[in-house]
Amino acid sequence: GKDIVKFAKTLDISHSSIGKEICKTKNGGTSNDYGTYGAKSDVEGSTKGLVSVCGGKGHSSGGSKSSPEYLKDFVSKTLLGDGSQNWPTSTADHGKKPEPVTNDNAKAVAGDLTKLTPEEKTIVA
Repeated sequence: GKDIVKFAKTLDISHSSIGKEICKTKNGGTSNDYGTYGAKSDVEGSTKGLVSVCGGKGHSSGGSKSSPEYLKDFVSKTLLGDGSQNWPTSTADHGKKPEPVTNDNAKAVAGDLTKLTPEEKTIVA
């Protein structure tokens, strides 16, 4: 957890535009329903569309954030700024969705890194 936090903070300082390509939340319904990072996922039970999984979707029927959040937000709100929670696996309020899957956050970050352009990958490396 601590390593991903250091990576994200360094990336935000040196190349914040690349950080906006990683862990970008998705909208769950309309264009104004992006996921909002939180310590525990609760998309269905909360109109805030809280997600603790990298790149998670917002609530499908409104009330979520009108713009996406990114790696910087994921680290500060979901990993609590120090990597002590939700790494490598997300958490959810009891019975809420999306349900955690082993290593889901680690896999999501890795997946986003593979989608970077060759130039961005060189910078990140």
